[in-house]
Amino acid sequence: MDGGSRGVPGLPVAMAEPLCTALLAKIHEQIERTGHLIRLLPEASGSWTPPVHGDRPPAMLLGHLLECLAGFCAVLAAANPQRLEHFRGLREMPVNQPCDALEAIARMAVYRAHIDEGFALLGDADLARWLPTVFVKQGESVLTLLLGNLEHLINHKHQLFIYVKLMGVDVGTADLYCLRGGD
Repeated sequence: MDGGSRGVPGLPVAMAEPLCTALLAKIHEQIERTGHLIRLLPEASGSWTPPVHGDRPPAMLLGHLLECLAGFCAVLAAANPQRLEHFRGLREMPVNQPCDALEAIARMAVYRAHIDEGFALLGDADLARWLPTVFVKQGESVLTLLLGNLEHLINHKHQLFIYVKLMGVDVGTADLYCLRGGD
């Protein structure tokens, strides 16, 4: 893709860039389910301690979930550095620090808006492009980097699910996943 906006005139975006559209939809699902679980945290969760030594308390986990979302923005900015130069401002937002539920929900919306903006400039062909990373000097594909960030978010979303469950909230599969095909 030429770095312009995604899509082909006359075709729905999903038909023009089906891989990017599908990946973004999955990221949206994970953000939505994570936000749902955050909203289920009991008010007294700030004083709750995880039963496993060394696990993050809920407020720290919320701050880390924000870092998971910031990771998507970092990949998207690296994939389109000129057009997404303003993403640098996201680095000023604190992550991996204690965060309450309301702040986490508000900041997740900011990251989601930036993720949407980045994906609007991304085409399916861009997913195969290689970007150098701090961890792999020879680089990795944009797709691999985005999938790694998705995995990171999903793993910590599940950690939050377990926390909520251990705090006595009645949660189940529908709280963790977007179920399809049923009514």
